[in-house]
Order: sequence, then C-alpha cells, then structure tokens
Amino acid sequence: MSDRSFLDPLHRLLQAALQVEHATIPPYFTAWISIPDGKNSEAAEIIRSVMLEEMLHLTLVANVLNAVGGSPSLTHPQFVPEYPHQLPHTRRPLMVSIERFSPEALDTFMSIERPEPPGSRPQAPPFDTLGQFYDYLEELLVKLCAHHGEAEVFCGKAERQVPPSGYYGAGQLIVVTDLQSALTALREIVDQGEGHDGPFDADPSICGTGREPAHFYRFLEIRAQRRFQENDKYVPTGADLPVDYTAVYPIWSNTRFDEYPPDSPTVHALEQFASTYGDLLELLEAAFNGHPDRLTQAVHAMFALKYQAQALMRIPSERHPGRTVGVTFDQSRRRTTHPRLSASHPPEAAWTRIQPSITPSELT
Repeated sequence: MSDRSFLDPLHRLLQAALQVEHATIPPYFTAWISIPDGKNSEAAEIIRSVMLEEMLHLTLVANVLNAVGGSPSLTHPQFVPEYPHQLPHTRRPLMVSIERFSPEALDTFMSIERPEPPGSRPQAPPFDTLGQFYDYLEELLVKLCAHHGEAEVFCGKAERQVPPSGYYGAGQLIVVTDLQSALTALREIVDQGEGHDGPFDADPSICGTGREPAHFYRFLEIRAQRRFQENDKYVPTGADLPVDYTAVYPIWSNTRFDEYPPDSPTVHALEQFASTYGDLLELLEAAFNGHPDRLTQAVHAMFALKYQAQALMRIPSERHPGRTVGVTFDQSRRRTTHPRLSASHPPEAAWTRIQPSITPSELT
C-alpha cells in the first residue's frame, strides 16, 4: 500500500472548507425564521434559497474530501462555532452573529459572500475571500495530481459519494471521481456564491424560471429593495422588492443558555432546539460517510427545526425586555436520546487548526 500522507494537508484544508460552509447556515437559517410567515415573503424566499444552496456546497466539499480519501466530520466539538465569532479561517475582520433579519445581518451576509477582487491571488487560510480559498484548493489539486498522479490523489471509495438523487434545488450535486469533476464541484460553489463575471450564476432558479443571481447579489437585491434584471452588472434596476424590517420577531442576538435560570422552561426549549440541530449534523455526517440516503432526511430535519425556532422566537425574554428569546446552536448541553447516527469520527489530526505555517513541501 502506498504512503498517502502527502494528502493530509489537503484533507485538513477541505475540512476547513466544510467548517466555513457550515458556519453560514445557522445565521442564514435564523434570519429566515425570524421573518413571520406571510411577511417579507420575497426576502424570506431568497434567504431560504441561499441556505439550501449552502447545504449543497457542504455536500460538494464532502464529495471532494471523500474522493481524495478523507472522512468528513460535522460533529466534532469544534465544528459548531460559538456565536458571535470570526468566520472560520478568514483574515479580514468578519464577525458573524445569530440575529434577526435586518440591514446589519444582510451586510454581514454580503461580506461573507463578497466576490474576490479582479486579479486576486489564491490564498490558503487565513484567506480574504472564499473565492481565493477555493482557487487555492483548485491549484493545490492540480499540483498534487501532477506530482503524484491522479489515481494516487483520487483514492477514495466511490460508494461514499452523495449522488444527485440525494439533493433537490438549484445547482448541481456532482459525483467526484477525478480531477476534472473535483474542479467542477469547487467551481460550482464559487459561481453560485460569488457569481461569475456579473450577478447571475449559470444555474436555473430555485425560486422560479430562468437564472437567478449568485448569493452575494441575492442579498444585495434585498438590501437595495430591487431585483436584478438580465443586463444589470452591479446595481439592480429591475422590479421593486419591498422590505419591512419591523415585520420580524424581535429576537435577542446570540442567545446563550446562561442568560436564563437553570432548568427553566426557556432553557429546556433552547436545549431541545440545539439537540435537534445536533441530530441534523449527525444525519449530514452519516450521509457524508457512506450513508448518502441520510441527506434527504437531513434536509427534512432542517425544516422541522423551523417550528421549534418559531416557538422560541415568540417567547418574551425575561432577561431582555422588548425582545424575544431567539435560538442557540450551542452543542455543549446536547441531550442525546438515541445511539449515534453518524460514522466514527476521523482522527483528531483532521481537526488541527489550519495554520499559515503549512510549508510548500507539504502541499506537493
């Protein structure tokens, strides 16, 4: 058996990509759910569509990691960040909060999805933009294949790939078996998030017919309260997109367990929500580790979370007058009532924090 330790840095980088992609889902989910049913309908549908596509991005990264012999982990204690937090593995200041739908939340979302400036160089963590990070991953894959051979790099088991039948929505769920399919998968993530040569990505709309803007530009549509039309570049000039920032649940940002009395009904409800989110992560991890049928269950679990979240967002906060409780994704008090759904965890080394001190010799 050949020594494939040369793949270890690549595994760590792809695990970092999983962590970054996941870190967007709780804030997007919270902003979406903080909009009551029937209010801000267009804005809510846009945020929902982006959140679903982040699930796709998570799955695409997992397929790439599996293809190169890695083991995706979503249940390690470090995986779910403590909000507010710096977006993982980024260089520029970018604090992300769990907060209601607001102009400030949208500004954060646009900063996360910000396109890389023209002529930007690929960057290993800590990186400035997600596009530069994915450029770096693409460049690294090409170098590794040139140096070690494509068969040595793409040594993963085909049965660990999540197939297109496991996902619904805009975009392509790509089975990764070689360099070309890996590059296509990574480019799909960037095009759908940042856009390519303008606001529109290449995929049919998840909300209707025709193409839709990439994530950055979808959030810009809400912020500008106007839709993009086909010939627009960076400023939307299409139909009005009405927004009412007062028509939201007034949740307290970055809710914590210790803000409420121990064993109170509020704490129990918060723990139940966080536990359900932990179940979702276990389903995703199982899907990414040889049980791809669990992905559909995970998508359904995400929507089941909606009702728990809405209930919490209606509870007046005894700690913060004029606000409601909100949600927390903190897994520190999770109560598990069933055997673990996921495969065994990968080695602890896979969770080594990505350091800029990784040497070029490790990457070739």
